[in-house]
Amino acid sequence: MISQRLKALAEYVKPSDVVVDIGCDHGYLSIYLKEEKKCQKVYASDISYNALNVAKENIQKKGLDIECILSNGFENLEIPVDVAVIAGMGTSTILNILTSQKKSSRLIISTHNEPDKLRKKMQEMHYKLVDEQVVYENKHYYLIFYYEYDINREELDYYSIKFGISNNKEYYQYLVDKYELLLPKVPRNKYEELKKDCEYLKGLIEKM
Repeated sequence: MISQRLKALAEYVKPSDVVVDIGCDHGYLSIYLKEEKKCQKVYASDISYNALNVAKENIQKKGLDIECILSNGFENLEIPVDVAVIAGMGTSTILNILTSQKKSSRLIISTHNEPDKLRKKMQEMHYKLVDEQVVYENKHYYLIFYYEYDINREELDYYSIKFGISNNKEYYQYLVDKYELLLPKVPRNKYEELKKDCEYLKGLIEKM
């Protein structure tokens, strides 16, 4: 059964889309998109030869027409795509992938860490954060971002970059609880900033 996180990634794919699943791992998202007719075509791509072989085996078992490409990000992708999914890796790796000139104008991203850094850098690259959601699965919060290239985008404010636009009450409460545990332990120069972050999040939660 496909995970809720992968289903959430798939929500931003249109039936007419040609998709590349970068870092496809075992190919579960690519298989789901094709099986459920969520897109016109999907390419499964991974930098790992072993992971891609497992994806190929899983795809063959399902009898699906999905091309697998051994590639570092967009590097070996020769065909234009409508949207790229980049998930299951950290922000630094994702941003490194996006240094490619071939990158898509629409991006579905999920990062394991530093979401604030991702939001800031994506904005600097002229991508608009159209939507963001949080999925809680296996005792972990996964952040999922949907971006569209837009040179005339409105810029996110300080707190939107820091905490996102998901408006997920449970996730924000999780952050408050986490920060309040950290407050007695942080150095004095970090204490006031962390305290302000807590107060901002509490205010946000109260409005929900």
